[in-house]
Amino acid sequence: MHTEKDIFARLQAGELLRKDDPEYGKFAEAVSRTIRLCVQMNATAMEPDQMRAQLSEIIGSEIDESTTIFPPFHTNFGRSIRLGKNVFINHACSFLDIGGITIEDDVQIGPRVNLTSENHPLDPGNRTTLIPKPIVIKRNAWIGAAATILPGVTVGENAIVAAGAVVNRDVPPNTVVAGIPAKMVKQL
Repeated sequence: MHTEKDIFARLQAGELLRKDDPEYGKFAEAVSRTIRLCVQMNATAMEPDQMRAQLSEIIGSEIDESTTIFPPFHTNFGRSIRLGKNVFINHACSFLDIGGITIEDDVQIGPRVNLTSENHPLDPGNRTTLIPKPIVIKRNAWIGAAATILPGVTVGENAIVAAGAVVNRDVPPNTVVAGIPAKMVKQL
């Protein structure tokens, strides 16, 4: 049933995650660690460099000094977040990153934005299975306040996602999308 890859490599490859996976315990431990570190990070008033250092520990790679993250910031896994240079992440964002979240350089993310790179099957008997699908936010995109980006979506270069939008399909470069579900409202 499983290849020789460990559970984290399989997740990164987009394989489904079932609770009966023999390595599920390793995954659950990683999630518990991340949530514990997020609670600690959000409970302490930190300078921007301290926030970057703490989040770097959570995601497992160094965050460039040009990137700013305002607390609180929430993630459930952390290991699958990649942040470019000169990224700004405002207050109260939530990144569910098991499927992978890549944010390229010069991206602006408003407050209360949700990036959700994981889903579950419609079949009630299989609902606890996790379906990972990556989110990619391309260079110089702007995600407005309280927008939600769903699994498998790429937001194109220079695109704008309006406040409150729910994005369930790719956003072409140099466009503005708005609404639920988000639709293109303007070409830039």
